[in-house]
Amino acid sequence: MSTDIVSELLERIDADLVKFIRLQFSDIQGLPKNVAIPAAQAEKALTEGIWFDGSSIEGFCRIEESDMLLKPDPSSYSILPWRPENGRVARFICDLETYGGKPFEGDPRYILRKTIAEAAEMGFTFNTGPELEFFLFAMQNGQPSTQFVDHGGYFDLAPNDAAEDVRRQIVLALTDMGFDIEASHHEVAESQHEIDFKYAEALVTADRVITFKFATKAIALRENMHATFMAKPLAGINGSGMHTHGSLAKDGKNAFFDPDGDRGLSETCRHWIGGLLAHAPAITRVANPTINSYKRLVPGYEAPVYITWSTANRSALIRVPAARGNSTRAEFRSPDPMCNPYLTFAAMLAAGLDGIRNRIDPGDSTDVNIYHMTAAERRAQNIQMLPGSLYEAHQAMLADDVVRNTLGSHVVSGLDALTTAEWDSFRMCVHPWEHERYLKLY
Repeated sequence: MSTDIVSELLERIDADLVKFIRLQFSDIQGLPKNVAIPAAQAEKALTEGIWFDGSSIEGFCRIEESDMLLKPDPSSYSILPWRPENGRVARFICDLETYGGKPFEGDPRYILRKTIAEAAEMGFTFNTGPELEFFLFAMQNGQPSTQFVDHGGYFDLAPNDAAEDVRRQIVLALTDMGFDIEASHHEVAESQHEIDFKYAEALVTADRVITFKFATKAIALRENMHATFMAKPLAGINGSGMHTHGSLAKDGKNAFFDPDGDRGLSETCRHWIGGLLAHAPAITRVANPTINSYKRLVPGYEAPVYITWSTANRSALIRVPAARGNSTRAEFRSPDPMCNPYLTFAAMLAAGLDGIRNRIDPGDSTDVNIYHMTAAERRAQNIQMLPGSLYEAHQAMLADDVVRNTLGSHVVSGLDALTTAEWDSFRMCVHPWEHERYLKLY
C-alpha cells in the first residue's frame, strides 16, 4: 500500500472520529471474523499488517502453522453506522497472508481473486448481482426463535409487514456503507424479506454479501429480532435463496449479448451456461453448504432442482432474464444465503470459463414448467436433478477436477472435514419426526 494511500486513510479515520477498527475476514464457511484494534494502531495495520492466531478459525490451519497476517484492503474502509456516535467503529476487509507475504491458500477471498485473475487472462471481467432472502423472527428470552414478527405476503406493506421499519433501517445503513440498493420488499413467506443491491465486480459483491448479512443481523437485534439466512428455517413454507445474476464483460462491453445471436445471446453466453450446467452438481457443495440447504432444494417451493436452463420460466436452474444489451445475464438460482460467496462465485466463474474454453453446449432451453413434467418426460429430455443431500453434493465436488482445483487442496480438505463431521452428526441424530412416525408402531 502506497504512502499516499496510507496517509489519506489515516486522515479519514481521524476526521471520522473513529475509536476502534475491525479488521474483518471470513472463514471457510463464509462466517465473518474480526480482530478489533484501537484507532491508534491503524498506521501499523495499514503498513505492516496485524498478526493473529489462525489455528482456531474453522478450516484454516494446524496449530503449528497458525500465525497469519491481516492485510487491510483500503477500498473496503467503512464506518459501521449502527454503532454509537461517541465510539465510532470502522472496518476494513482484509486479505490473509503467511510468512514472506505469501497469500494464504485457505483464504476464500484469495481463491476468488485467483479465479478472477484467470478470467482476466481470457479478457473477461466477472460481474455478479445476488438477491438475498432472509427471515426476521422474534427474540424470546434473549434467544432466537422461529416466531413470526409479521404475517405479510409478497410485496405487502404495513400493517401486514410489521418489520418494514427494520428493513428500512437496514437499507439506510447499507446505503451509508456504500451500497447502491435497488429494491426492498416482503417475500412470499411470513416474516421473509429481500433486499437487492446493484451488481458489481465479483470480489466487491462477495464482500458486500458478507457485510449485508452481519449488518442485517446487528440492526435486527437492536429491535429484538433475529435475522436468519438459514436456507429452510421452517417446513411447509418457502426457503431463502440467493439467486445470483452473473455476466462477463470484455473490452467494456457485455460479452453475453449478440444482437444477431439466437434470442440475443452470444456463443460466449451459451457456452457459459453449458459450463455451469456441466459443473452444477459440484458447485452445489459450496452454493448449498449445509444439511439444511437441501431441505430447500425440493420441488414445490420455487427452488430449482433440475439441471437445465430457460429464458422463460423460474423452474430451471439457470434463467436468462428478458433484458438484453448491457443487461444480458444468466441467473443461477440454486445458491442459498448460507453459502460462502467467495467460494460460490469462484466455483461459478471456473465452471463458466471451462464452458467457454471447451465450447460446452447447454442444449435446448426448457421453456415449460418442469415441476409439471412427469419423470418420463424429464428422462426423455435428459433433465438431471441437483444433488439431494450435502453428502451427495460433496462427492460430486470431489469428482469434479475443475471445481476441486479452483478451490485448492487446502479448502477441499477443510470442506471434507466439515462434511464428514456434519454428515456423521446428522446420521446419528434421532429426530422428533422419527418418534412421531415409528415409536407407536414399533
